[in-house]
Amino acid sequence: MNAIADAARRLTQVSDTPLLDAELLLAHALGIERERLLLKPPAEIPAEFETLLARREAGEPVAYIIGTRAFWTIDLEITPDVLIPRPDSETLMDSAVEHFCGTAGPNRILDLGTGSGALLLAALDQWRNATGLGIDRSQAALDVARRNAQAIAPGRAEMRLGDWADGITERFDLILCNPPYVATSAPLAPGVAEHEPHEALFAGGDGLDALRAIGPQLPRLLEAGGLAAVEIGFDQAAPAAALLTQGGLSARLARDLAGRPRALLLTRAS
Repeated sequence: MNAIADAARRLTQVSDTPLLDAELLLAHALGIERERLLLKPPAEIPAEFETLLARREAGEPVAYIIGTRAFWTIDLEITPDVLIPRPDSETLMDSAVEHFCGTAGPNRILDLGTGSGALLLAALDQWRNATGLGIDRSQAALDVARRNAQAIAPGRAEMRLGDWADGITERFDLILCNPPYVATSAPLAPGVAEHEPHEALFAGGDGLDALRAIGPQLPRLLEAGGLAAVEIGFDQAAPAAALLTQGGLSARLARDLAGRPRALLLTRAS
């Protein structure tokens, strides 16, 4: 379709996936799914498509423009109050599935810094008998997470305002955490620092401030035989492991599909 091809060419300077972006924006303007757009291209292009395209050209992320993002097996509502879930974060879910393979899966799941609820709700969709708790210090993010929970796992996910795990006394079979881990002065991809919430991105001069807060809390939260999966920056494996194993947990590294260090997987040392 000429309209999509032309739009993709316009987006090459601002996006690594210009064709996909153009398809998603046009599908949104038409009020249909992308799959339907590809199967049956429209005879006319709505005027709104140009407005959406201009926003993307200016650097606004597609997820914020269309208000949704696919993650794992779920579709999430996304607003500028929450970090946009990345495919790289699915490494945590892959690792959890591997850990619980051959078992009934986790019963209780904790998501520290839940944001949109992406990790917790993906896990609850994976293990339909589980229940979970999501913690975030942003009330605006929790509002988004609660709407997502109601749509994806009604009655099975509690979203609670809090400072990491302060005040939580129970243990969990699975702990998921995608904390802020970007150093304050680190360069970011275009559109990220300009549009995404800084409190979900930056964690001090070395990017490890959040891990310093989380590390001491993990041992008392993790059930025997359980797993804590914590996302990290590609260059943080050694210092992050030092911080997260001080309480006696053992750690191994998980890599994303590109082979980059992506998460630390923590278990009780045998």
